[in-house]
Amino acid sequence: MNALVWLIIPLVAGIGASVWGWCQSRPHRPDVWTDVDRYDRLRAAFTRTES
Repeated sequence: MNALVWLIIPLVAGIGASVWGWCQSRPHRPDVWTDVDRYDRLRAAFTRTES
């Protein structure tokens, strides 16, 4: 039984690596904001003051 447990570890690692590789190879959607929009939103969030 111990030998079967040691065989499960590489099997689970292989399945995890396959899933990770599949997720990484999928095309990612383009970003909605440009860098300038991100900067403006971040600056506005930091300059807001509480009333």
